[in-house]
Amino acid sequence: MALDNGLYIPNLCAVREASTPFASCRLCFVEIEGRSAPVTACTEPVSDGMTVRLNTPPVKRLRNTAFELLLSHHKLDCVHCAKNKKCGLQQTATQLGLKLKSKRFRRIPRNLPVDSSHTLFTYDPNKCILCGKCVWACQVQGSGILDFAYRGIETVVSTFSGMPLAEAGCTACLACVGVCPVGSLVAKTGVGPIFIPRAGI
Repeated sequence: MALDNGLYIPNLCAVREASTPFASCRLCFVEIEGRSAPVTACTEPVSDGMTVRLNTPPVKRLRNTAFELLLSHHKLDCVHCAKNKKCGLQQTATQLGLKLKSKRFRRIPRNLPVDSSHTLFTYDPNKCILCGKCVWACQVQGSGILDFAYRGIETVVSTFSGMPLAEAGCTACLACVGVCPVGSLVAKTGVGPIFIPRAGI
């Protein structure tokens, strides 16, 4: 609703049609009058008379920290990335006045193997920000082969038992590629156009 009215709230994991918000990117913090602490906007139902503040010092501190933590384990290779200039991280950084190369947190590279087994697209887990959009798209439009695996800092989006995409029963709908906000899921050269499911990108 805020975005529809020209009010920017960071929303890397937002999917309008999802019955339950992922709240995974932790960027959409806002302050609501009467609450003791900021809350994530995506999990907060709108009500009449609600007073919401978007850019208070506590809100900025929380979302800036969340953004830098995302970057701490994101493979930053914008120049060679297929999503360069169309990347959700770049857009968010521009909107918030933040830098993509932060020195605040120690970088924790993942060094996971890239899955290029599929004939139509490639999956690079090192660029994944765990927003959950591909999981949602695969469940709604695809064959449901994508899900989260492991916990904590080891969490990844994966197929069952880490099976290569080409062997996992992918229906090649490319919905996951269409909703990925970064360069983690990208179509191979010559593939397109890609149908993008209705999502709050």
